[in-house]
Amino acid sequence: MKEVAGTRLSGMTVRGWLNVVLLVVGVVVFGGALLGAVLLNRTDEMNRQLVDELQPIRVAAYQLQAALRDQETAVRGYVIAADPQFLTPYYDGQRTEQTAAQSIRDHAKGRSQILDDLDAIEKATDAWRTQYADPMIAGVAPGSPSVVTKSTADAGKAQFDTLRSLFDTQNQHLSTARNDALHQLDTVKSWRDRVLAAMIAAFLITGLAIAILIRNAVTRPLEALAAACRRITIGNFAEQIVPEGPRDIRSIATDVEDMRRRIVDELEASSQAREQLDEQAAELRRSNAELEQFAYVASHDLQEPLRKVASFCQLLEKRYGDQLDERGQQYIDFAVDGAKRMQVLINDLLTFSRVGRLNSTQVKVNLDTVLDAAISNVATAIEETGAEITRSGPLPTVMGDPTLLTMLWQNLVSNAVKFRREDVPPRIAISCEAGSDDDDGQWLFTFSDNGIGIADEFVEKVFVIFQRLHGRDAYAGTGIGLALVKKIIEHHGGTIAIDTSYDGGTRFRFTLPAMTKLEHEPQLEGSSS
Repeated sequence: MKEVAGTRLSGMTVRGWLNVVLLVVGVVVFGGALLGAVLLNRTDEMNRQLVDELQPIRVAAYQLQAALRDQETAVRGYVIAADPQFLTPYYDGQRTEQTAAQSIRDHAKGRSQILDDLDAIEKATDAWRTQYADPMIAGVAPGSPSVVTKSTADAGKAQFDTLRSLFDTQNQHLSTARNDALHQLDTVKSWRDRVLAAMIAAFLITGLAIAILIRNAVTRPLEALAAACRRITIGNFAEQIVPEGPRDIRSIATDVEDMRRRIVDELEASSQAREQLDEQAAELRRSNAELEQFAYVASHDLQEPLRKVASFCQLLEKRYGDQLDERGQQYIDFAVDGAKRMQVLINDLLTFSRVGRLNSTQVKVNLDTVLDAAISNVATAIEETGAEITRSGPLPTVMGDPTLLTMLWQNLVSNAVKFRREDVPPRIAISCEAGSDDDDGQWLFTFSDNGIGIADEFVEKVFVIFQRLHGRDAYAGTGIGLALVKKIIEHHGGTIAIDTSYDGGTRFRFTLPAMTKLEHEPQLEGSSS
């Protein structure tokens, strides 16, 4: 039975424990209130009996006795003096007697002993008045005092002494009734005080029991759970959480323990994955180093034969040009042009592969400065085409690689000059504004030209390496310029896209991260080229 009870208690929730505590408190409060109400009602009843019954009865009894004594005195005085004035107290006493007797009867309902005493007094009074007082009054002529014999006086005195004894009995019974009521009142007050003390003690004990219960059943398990969670959060993932306390707290502890185990399993898995990634990263760094070395070697090994091919073809043309027909001359031109284009392609590939990997720096770069440098690099093409470049205002300073940012502007400008409309001078407009919403914390650049434009279906294709939209006979180049632009922008943490809503040529929109407050603080300045 004890095990079953313990199981039931341990299966209770915090709400269940609180309901039990509230039920116990409610029973104690209700029981104490009920018992207190009974005792208060009893106290009120005893006070009412003392104030509204016994006290008026005692007053009326004293009035009754005084009225009878006045009657006895009046009779004796009238007999001696034969003065009718002595009868006034006699008749007044009778009226007072009747009023007092009626008051006693009104307040003594249900008190048989007091009513019996009153009946005995009234009976004795009637006998005294019939046998002594009225005959004596009738036997005295007004103004003629009579002599009362000793026997008559003794008889009247004996009858009134009976009344006096009844008075004593009545007073004794009234005192006893009053004392009994006072004793009962004291007893009820004593019980009331005891019940009040018991209720206070019950409240204190209940409060202490509630505090102990909450401490053991709720607070201590929650503190243990919180302490275990804190130890886990600082890295002690081997800490095992032991469920304890009410059912719902144990359920929470079990869920946290399950979460800890999953985290441990995931950490172990991630640790293994990290080891594998470290191994792969090391292998990738070794492979990249080999590829870099291979790229250098390949570029030199490939370019040297190309230079020889181009040189010897030019020598052949120079020495034997007059001996070659038109087709032979054309063959030599093809060979020289192919060698030169192969050299350009190799150099462009090397440039594309080196973005962000070799000698990459992060310094403050004034974009106006690098744009001026890029324009200077393609100044010949700009002068030949009559290109005009305008800026909406000063360009910002960003963190980046000045060489790569110069290449960015140079490729955009040369691309706009190259893909111009026939007989229309290139017009290039550059603007910059602070980004908002998704571009918050970025600078938003717009690069617009009035060239031939790019069809919507090719807006993504133009950023792929070696993707050309026109033949080499129409536009020279290797098809790597915009791919290089995109790679440089993404290397700096930005994005680039073509604005398809612009129909006056081509408009590029790209972003570069704005400098943070910490980056704006004085630091080593990087040079711009």
